Amino acid sequence: MTHTVIFWHRRDLRVSDNIGLSQAYQHSPKLVGLFCLDTNILNQDNVASARITYMLGCLRELKVSYEKLGGQLLIFKGNPLQILPQVAEAFKVDCVIWNNDVEPYSKKRDHLVIEALQEKGIQTQTYWDQLLHAPGDILTKSNNAPYKVYTPFWRSWIKEEKANVAQSFDKLQSLSEGEINAVKDLGVIELPTAKDLGYSWDAPLILEPGETAAKEQLNYFCDSIIYNYQEQRNYPAITGTSSLSPALKFGVIGVREVWQATVAAYENTRSDEARENIQTWQQEIAWREFYQHCMYFFPELAEGPYRQEFNDFSWDNNEQHFQAWCEGKTGYPIVDAAMRQLNETGWMHNRCRMIVASFLTKDLIINWQWGEKYFMQKLIDGDLSANNGGWQWSASSGMDPKPLRIFNPASQAQKYDPEGEYIRLWVPEISSLDTEYLVTGKIPPLEAHSCGYPQPIVDHKQQQKEFKERYKHIKK
Repeated sequence: MTHTVIFWHRRDLRVSDNIGLSQAYQHSPKLVGLFCLDTNILNQDNVASARITYMLGCLRELKVSYEKLGGQLLIFKGNPLQILPQVAEAFKVDCVIWNNDVEPYSKKRDHLVIEALQEKGIQTQTYWDQLLHAPGDILTKSNNAPYKVYTPFWRSWIKEEKANVAQSFDKLQSLSEGEINAVKDLGVIELPTAKDLGYSWDAPLILEPGETAAKEQLNYFCDSIIYNYQEQRNYPAITGTSSLSPALKFGVIGVREVWQATVAAYENTRSDEARENIQTWQQEIAWREFYQHCMYFFPELAEGPYRQEFNDFSWDNNEQHFQAWCEGKTGYPIVDAAMRQLNETGWMHNRCRMIVASFLTKDLIINWQWGEKYFMQKLIDGDLSANNGGWQWSASSGMDPKPLRIFNPASQAQKYDPEGEYIRLWVPEISSLDTEYLVTGKIPPLEAHSCGYPQPIVDHKQQQKEFKERYKHIKK
């Protein structure tokens, strides 16, 4: 008799290029997929409606993919620590398989699930799937330790051979009606809507959910946009980025498939300039992996600053200023445009993420963790490692050899939105004003008042000096 094996999906909502799923199929073709809507995560106060909506859409397609293969994807809601052992016992499986994660909660949860399954005599197998190189594969040559700075990490990372796309399969052995009935009482549910879970999102998503849309977007990006990526990625009014971040967050597309697409694009051009553009995007993949390696080896990052002296930094933490930042009403057009884009679409251009993070921490002098949490409450691609890494980089509290970096909102707008297109799109009340006013932020009070637009809530030059002064104190 063929044994049943459970594959536990988490951040790998696809059937192709999935290392753990491929290994599960090798173990037994009688494979049942399982996804648990983990209430420990759903009940946190940093969950974004756009992210939940996208995830559920991805699960909907994954469910169909299983059915096309002749198998089943079972959906549960609750605590995986209780659900996994109960389902595994009901199916009389001899093995539960899943892909690892780097986040502190996931690591702790998985350890407890392994213990609970082993107590029932059930084996577990885990694999690294969401990274091209698992934690521990890229270490310093001097003392075999994790890298703490990106550039040397990149130099080592790019030299390592990348794995091929994981093996696929075309048919699963279905469960019997009796086997399905055996788990019905354990809480199998129909896939809920976002509203069923207490979330509401009616706006369009920047990327359609599911594996099919992710692959189409990857092909589109690698056929055109990637060849001009290095320059165009910085202009928020241009579609110059991949828009694949939600798909990578939930593993709707395999990172090996993504990497191979960049390699193919590199080989398909003889232009040195085009190849530089492609390598710039490959460096972004490495940034993603660097932050995940950091989170794995330094889990304390999830709780506070990497640079301990920042525990003593004197933040202003002005609630009114924070609210103005959240709502896009700071009187700084480029900042307000970016925050409104986030609020309305669940996504923000990466250049703008750096601008608004610098503004919150260096101009408003508000603790970066306030901004980090707000981003997670809004972003469709909100990922602990990347979001935390980016905020700590902007706040000067993270792993960065050049920590004191302050963005001038006006110079950023003048350089990256020179015609004010992005600002006009997201701050429509000032769209009729002269471009110079928009990009410098120097809108005459009467003009601003007639548009219903606020005057700047702080003075950039003054706040920059203040931040530097406070920074000196923690450096002593």
